[in-house]
Amino acid sequence: MSDLLTIIAEPWADWGLIDCGNGAKYERYGHIRVVRPEPQAMWAPARDDWDPDATFVPGSDEDGGGRWVQHRPVPRSWPLSRDGVRFEASLTPFRHLAFFPDMAPQWDWMRARSEGAEIMNLFGYTGVGTLLLSEAGAKLTHVDASKKSVEQGKNNAHLSELDERPVRWMIDDAAKFTAREVRRGRRYDGILLDPPKFGRGPTGEVWRLEEHLPGLIEDCGRLLDENSRFLVLTVYAVRMSAISLGELLRQTLGHLGGRIEVGEMAMREEARGLLLPTALFARWVRD
Repeated sequence: MSDLLTIIAEPWADWGLIDCGNGAKYERYGHIRVVRPEPQAMWAPARDDWDPDATFVPGSDEDGGGRWVQHRPVPRSWPLSRDGVRFEASLTPFRHLAFFPDMAPQWDWMRARSEGAEIMNLFGYTGVGTLLLSEAGAKLTHVDASKKSVEQGKNNAHLSELDERPVRWMIDDAAKFTAREVRRGRRYDGILLDPPKFGRGPTGEVWRLEEHLPGLIEDCGRLLDENSRFLVLTVYAVRMSAISLGELLRQTLGHLGGRIEVGEMAMREEARGLLLPTALFARWVRD
């Protein structure tokens, strides 16, 4: 297993971390500016002139509750793009903007290994990663338990003029779907999984990360073989170590050869260039 790596999301035309500090972050999503809570931003901000269009005010619970306060009218949704893929951002009830910009360097890394590949995207959400990999020449199976998220993924495909690309859009529980793929004898060249800390499947299945991740990774390993290319795992908002994630992959996928990389994901702030950590990751790759 390699030393710990830091993978950095750099600003691009339609997104940037403008500033952060005092437990909050100030971002731009196209022409919309937002402020959201960020416990990792323990320092003072660089600027005192934050002027957001909307601010997320958290609730009293720890499961992402809260509400958006609009200081100026914000559209229900608005278009953004990256690498030829167009998608819609929106103010969701869960404090994010319908995609995760810190995933951009992971998407870029996978795109370089995706031409002609068959890839499964578990917990695929609104499909931005799916479409970026599809646009790079891969065949995708996109799995998410939320019908609304999958429909938004299809809409993003239409916006990107990728309707005809080979993507299977599956509304399903990720763990159950993966287990069925194992029983079917399926294989994949690559797997991306970005599981939540807690979630529910379409028929009430309960997902708890610490409890269910090992079994899911084991099933993912059964879908990979000596010709597969990668598996990427990202984890947010948990009391976990990148090293423990790496050891889980090493024990499960070690028989495939290749190597394991582990570390942290971060965003680069535009004001000072400092790094704001966002998530842990572990990935297996055969170069």
